[in-house]
Amino acid sequence: MVTVNGRDLDIAGKTLSEYLATANYDNRRIVVEINLEIVPKTQYDSTVLKDQDTVEVVSFIGGG
Repeated sequence: MVTVNGRDLDIAGKTLSEYLATANYDNRRIVVEINLEIVPKTQYDSTVLKDQDTVEVVSFIGGG
């Protein structure tokens, strides 16, 4: 199980890109942290989620 924003999900073995696509995140408006380390966008395709990982996805929302 991988914990994403406080929820346990069965996504171990997927790449970060695969998860973000299935969860409908806009990569241009997010920052992702895995186990307290920010993941550069260039590494989303090669970062494989592992059992016990803790992921935080932070979305930026524009407004005024």
